[in-house]
Amino acid sequence: MKKYNFGFSLVELIVVIAILFALGAVAIATFFLLQKNVDLNDNTEEVISILKVAQSQTLASQGDSQYGVYFDNAVWPNRYVLFKGADFASRDVSSDKVYLLPDTVEFYDVNLNGGSEIIFNKLIGSTDNWGNISLRLKNDISQNKIIYIANSGAVGFALPPAAPDTRLKDSRHIHVDYNRNIDIYNENIILTFNDTLVQQIPISENLIGSQFYWEGKVSVGGFDQTIKIHTHRLNNTDAQFSIHRDMRLNNASLKISISGDITGNIAGYSADGQTTNYKSIYVQDLLWQ
Repeated sequence: MKKYNFGFSLVELIVVIAILFALGAVAIATFFLLQKNVDLNDNTEEVISILKVAQSQTLASQGDSQYGVYFDNAVWPNRYVLFKGADFASRDVSSDKVYLLPDTVEFYDVNLNGGSEIIFNKLIGSTDNWGNISLRLKNDISQNKIIYIANSGAVGFALPPAAPDTRLKDSRHIHVDYNRNIDIYNENIILTFNDTLVQQIPISENLIGSQFYWEGKVSVGGFDQTIKIHTHRLNNTDAQFSIHRDMRLNNASLKISISGDITGNIAGYSADGQTTNYKSIYVQDLLWQ
């Protein structure tokens, strides 16, 4: 009669143990990753919550003050501060509430209109410090979250839609590339308003360093016209003029020319400011900014 051995050999036992260890290692790694993701999610939600607290306290004018949040990724662990005041530098330090990120999470990018703090405006809760705050896992940078703050003060994970530009296109700021060597000691910038009133501006009397700079008001029909003209380049083969004419501060047509250029003006504005043109043959490019 045959006897059957249903036991495991040593090799089989070692293989089973190895598989169990591998499965256990995967399970442990997955657990720790999930835990870190929980840290990322929880701290992202807390940042949003604190931003909304700052906005709410500002809207309530609590302590007759504005409130904001400052983000500091230059220290470890990274921190953020709910503060009272119009900015972080002049805040009421005694009112600070400091929040620390866990070691597993970091701010990898803070861009609030070029800064690291956001302050909400009274009455409507908007902010001039719109932008985004980005968090990620320190040891797995593929795991990240981005918080967006709109100019309106809305806070969330969705990129806010660009606000429609309802401004009248009044060419309030233009750059003019001018391909001619200007005699800066003898030539003038000429402003002609409504084709009648002429204002001459000597270039030599308005040099700051090696650049031309003039800003002033000219009365036309009892209304001041406010103009600013300066250069980014002046000669060295060519020039570039920067011209500011805001339709809210001007109501007369304007032509800008250079006395040594008989071919025509370098820029021209209608009274309502909605058109810009030129006639000079030396103007290479005229760009809205």
